[in-house]
Amino acid sequence: MKKFQVLFIVVLLFPFSNSQAQTVNLNEPFIQQHLRSAQLRGDFDPDFSFTLKPIHTGKNGVKIDPKVLYGLEYGSTVKTFLGKHGKVKILPVDFLMEYNSHHPYNRNNGSMIPNRGYQQLISFGIYAELGPLSIQLKPEQVYAENRNFEGFADSHYDVIWARRYNTWNHIDLPERFGEKSYKKSLLGQSSIRLNWKGLSLGVSTENLWWGPSIRNSIMMSNQAQGFKHITFNTTKPLKTPIGNFEWQLVTGRLENSGFNPPQTDRTSAGTRLFTPRINQLGDTNDWRFIQAYTVTYSPKWIKGLSLGMIRWVQMYSAMIEGKYWWMGGKPHYGYFPVFSNFLRSNDMNADLEQQTDQAAGLFMRWLWADAQMEIYAEFHYNDAKQNLRDLMLDSDHARAATIGLQKVFKTAKSDAYYLFSWEWTQLEQTGGKLLRNAGSWYMHSAVYDGYTNNGEVLGAGIGPGSNSHYFSVTKVDNTSKYGLALEIIDQDNDFYYAAFDDSNDYRRYWKDFNVHVSYEKKYKNFWGSLNMMYSRSLNYQWELEDFATPYYHAGRDVNNFHVNFKLTYHLNLK
Repeated sequence: MKKFQVLFIVVLLFPFSNSQAQTVNLNEPFIQQHLRSAQLRGDFDPDFSFTLKPIHTGKNGVKIDPKVLYGLEYGSTVKTFLGKHGKVKILPVDFLMEYNSHHPYNRNNGSMIPNRGYQQLISFGIYAELGPLSIQLKPEQVYAENRNFEGFADSHYDVIWARRYNTWNHIDLPERFGEKSYKKSLLGQSSIRLNWKGLSLGVSTENLWWGPSIRNSIMMSNQAQGFKHITFNTTKPLKTPIGNFEWQLVTGRLENSGFNPPQTDRTSAGTRLFTPRINQLGDTNDWRFIQAYTVTYSPKWIKGLSLGMIRWVQMYSAMIEGKYWWMGGKPHYGYFPVFSNFLRSNDMNADLEQQTDQAAGLFMRWLWADAQMEIYAEFHYNDAKQNLRDLMLDSDHARAATIGLQKVFKTAKSDAYYLFSWEWTQLEQTGGKLLRNAGSWYMHSAVYDGYTNNGEVLGAGIGPGSNSHYFSVTKVDNTSKYGLALEIIDQDNDFYYAAFDDSNDYRRYWKDFNVHVSYEKKYKNFWGSLNMMYSRSLNYQWELEDFATPYYHAGRDVNNFHVNFKLTYHLNLK
């Protein structure tokens, strides 16, 4: 009862204003990409960096001209009260559907899971505000057919299985989410916030996206289900005499999937391969504490340039609570570990560093408005450096990188244009691993669930040890878009090198060549997108007959057909 009294007093103390700040959530990526394309063409706020999402709209967020959204109002107001200081809105209804014919392919689909067969997500909700207080309820219902498929091959030798389990024992990435259909009801894209002059403090389960990347955000994406978190963030660029700032600080709780890798009873040389994911107390299913921040600075002297930094730390809850024997019953980090021990030389003891999973790095985005073009890049480390000398001498150790660009090409029609996009991401370890193995991205030697939530990575969807090239050309004609894309993925090269290095077998790279055909259309209050993909996987699951001839022969090559359909309906009750 006292909590509600305090909240009521806080609301009264803030000046009543139209603090509207609902979000364009990450289940609607085609709307976010539409706004980004509009910015390239000069039709959307050039100060917005697109490095912190979801996008907050309204007076306390980013202003979106309805003309940019083809005349749509994002969220229809159904009631005002207390002299229009209070407001209730109906949020758009989202329907997402996916289908995979042979094996799972999923990218940036939030609460959906890696699935063969049919899968859907339905979400609808309301938004209410009173003064600075806003409540967004946007629950999700997920169903996946979760059909069986051919995973890691039985034909691999026991030693290869042992090396594969070295990956599975250090990250929560189940091949399959159980043996039955998957059903789950979630809070989804919901939040309760206090908003004031471009600032927001609250609790949320929304998906987050940090950094400028479009396909593979290395540090934070909506590849996994959103996690419960407390957030303090900007809802629009904050203008200062030296430029604009955007930031977000989150403290949250990560959960495991509850599913194990395949064949957990398998042994090699008399040793069971599967190791339960436990904390240092030997407890399984311990939740993980995560704290992370992102800061973006756009200097006033260089038009369109945004520079930023991201850092996250995670550890089992037993450690943040000081329960490990060597901690003496006292937490060593305090309330804000993300601001502590940036370099290993600052660690209080070796145990502290070894039990903490962390990553940090930089990013940039540069919008060239006159050329209707943007370039962007990310460069991050998943292992803390010992000191500044270590950073300068071994700068490639534990790094991952993304580079990308987008360019608009005009046509004779004012409302038609072409959009070219390219993005390259490398998560595979560099050659320095021969002297100093950093381990794969998102895996950890003591936080055995890795950087995941509900069994999927929180970063780039291609996953540990993988690389990606993505090229696309899109024709935009008024309210219609037609796209063609080529995606090339090196599947977990880190595992491949570790598993087959001693046999010098250079024929087994698992590589996917994916051709995407897409269509997007806005019709009245409906806005939808359809993406159809044909995938040819060479040496699927690194499977190849050892003694067939000729030596450089084809391995297990498979086809997969993927369909992704997203539809948003904007209610207009006026």
